[in-house]
Amino acid sequence: MTEFNKAVTPSDTLHVYEHLTPDVVLDALASVGLMGDGRLMALSSYENRVYQVHLDSPVGSAELAGDVVVVKFYRPDRWSDAQILEEHDFAAELMAAEIPMVGPLVLNGTTLNHFNGFSFSVSPSRGGRRPELENLDVLEWIGRFLARIHTVGSARPFVHRPALNLQT
Repeated sequence: MTEFNKAVTPSDTLHVYEHLTPDVVLDALASVGLMGDGRLMALSSYENRVYQVHLDSPVGSAELAGDVVVVKFYRPDRWSDAQILEEHDFAAELMAAEIPMVGPLVLNGTTLNHFNGFSFSVSPSRGGRRPELENLDVLEWIGRFLARIHTVGSARPFVHRPALNLQT
């Protein structure tokens, strides 16, 4: 049970995310030293709550630097911190292998932060585009990246994340 759920009484009929107001999002960012300028936009996400937030000043270094970030609040009680951090480590491994991936920033020595019972990460905001699937060169490029992702993933098994296979 998360710290947040301990604070919620049984008579509280609000969904846990109803406590995640724009002020809480901005306060969570401030808790890791990032100051939002007040502009934020909710992004699509099935389980978590994800926001694009504009900052007063850039964060990150080199190609990861920017003044717009994506803040991901993980659904309480869905994954443990160890499982989330293992996912973050895998993202860092993919980035180190030069796979076009945007992973979470290290803030205050970690990629996973906590505020008011919510676990969250902050990543640089990077735009994307739809691939040209009718172009055979693009399909070959995608296939190569899929192979590289599998190569990185097969280097060591996940310890905390459940396996996804035919039986599960």
